[in-house]
Amino acid sequence: MKRILFISGLPRSGSTLLAAILRQNPRFHAAMSSALAGICCSVLKGMSASANPFACRISVEQRTRLLRSIFEAFYEEILLSGRTVFDTSRRWCALLPVIVDLFPSTRVLCCVRSPAWILDSIERFVQKNAAEPSRLFNNDADATVYNRVALLMNDGFVGRALNGLRQAWFGDQASYLIALCYESLVTQPAETVARLYQLLGEEPFEHDYNNLSYEEPNFDAELGFPGFHRVSGPILLKERATVLPPDIFHRHDQSFWRDPAENPRNVVVL
Repeated sequence: MKRILFISGLPRSGSTLLAAILRQNPRFHAAMSSALAGICCSVLKGMSASANPFACRISVEQRTRLLRSIFEAFYEEILLSGRTVFDTSRRWCALLPVIVDLFPSTRVLCCVRSPAWILDSIERFVQKNAAEPSRLFNNDADATVYNRVALLMNDGFVGRALNGLRQAWFGDQASYLIALCYESLVTQPAETVARLYQLLGEEPFEHDYNNLSYEEPNFDAELGFPGFHRVSGPILLKERATVLPPDIFHRHDQSFWRDPAENPRNVVVL
């Protein structure tokens, strides 16, 4: 049965790893973040009164048909083949009311991880590629980790995704979310993915967790972070000390999804 499902949540939290696993199944299409969410945002803006003086003449039904047609056209060949699409974007949590309205049977898989370790992961790539400043930080070569963290968290690459996740988590559509903890995916991949299949109503599939292979070298090269989206070999949890100063790490070491008191909508957490 063809479906459009979504992968969202926080960056550097296992979304590319999850896509690499899912794409082993010939019934599925999955990859790193696509352009689809950005296109939808542009169309939504184009149908707004601030951007279009004729917006009042666009009916709700027309808006819905236009938006749904974007998804169907974007993935036409894949959907016609009968495969299920998993489209990835950090924006889907913020756009949850829109996609739920378009696809009432959809689910959004939210990859989550303590922001402290997300920042640590990004900073490691900065230091590894010190001779090639990343466009993620406006190619600023002499910025410090404090500057970079401020950019990432203040409505930036990490902060914007975290705000979108929290909005979805506490909102009326939270029942459409499934949270996948990074630690579960890397320490118990078979059990975590099997449970995910059950929640999605998908037939079981025998994945090979020792021979994963997926990368997007052109995108990563433009970003200035070679290997940023590379997944290969067996899944391993790499124990390490953080490269972040302790004040930064402790300030951002939070995992609200693990606290039952912070889960009033009873979102499933794997």
